[in-house]
Amino acid sequence: MKLLEEKILKEGKVKPGDVLKVDGFLNHRMDIKLLDKMGREFKRLYKKSRVTKILTIEASGIGIACMTARHFKVPVVFAKKSATSNISDDVYSTQVFSYTHGNMNNVVLSKEYLTSDDKVLIIDDFLAVGAALSGLIDLCNQAGAEVVGCGIAIEKAYQDGGRKIRERGYRVESLAVIEGMDPEKGIVFTRQFR
Repeated sequence: MKLLEEKILKEGKVKPGDVLKVDGFLNHRMDIKLLDKMGREFKRLYKKSRVTKILTIEASGIGIACMTARHFKVPVVFAKKSATSNISDDVYSTQVFSYTHGNMNNVVLSKEYLTSDDKVLIIDDFLAVGAALSGLIDLCNQAGAEVVGCGIAIEKAYQDGGRKIRERGYRVESLAVIEGMDPEKGIVFTRQFR
């Protein structure tokens, strides 16, 4: 998606440790017009998939997921990185390692919000090593829900997460695919997965 790539080049910041900082428009302060256009693009890509739910993980994917759900006219469900007092004990649970924070999270999702009748489109902001995406797929498998695809805002193609998920037979559509990035040399996009 050219618009997203341009926004990344204009406002994104490559930090040491292979970090792309896009919190000024994607996952801290959110550019709603951009997120809405991303949601519309995911709708175009998955319009024949009969999506009944959008699934994401807290917190960075929620904004993109909500704007995508608006176009599909379906609910958003997000997996929580920790159980809270207002969630029942009747949950699906999986372990997800956070690349950004360097820790393991016990991710939970109430069983009442995801069932075997659901056709799920998973939405997230980044795909690097694939831990969050694998965890969300695991939650869908526990529920018996069908994963119709995965919509990713930014994929780091030079890491193996996307390849591994695709090799497992899942459709992954990424709106911006980064071939490489460096604090000095900048960001290089690829069209490899489109």
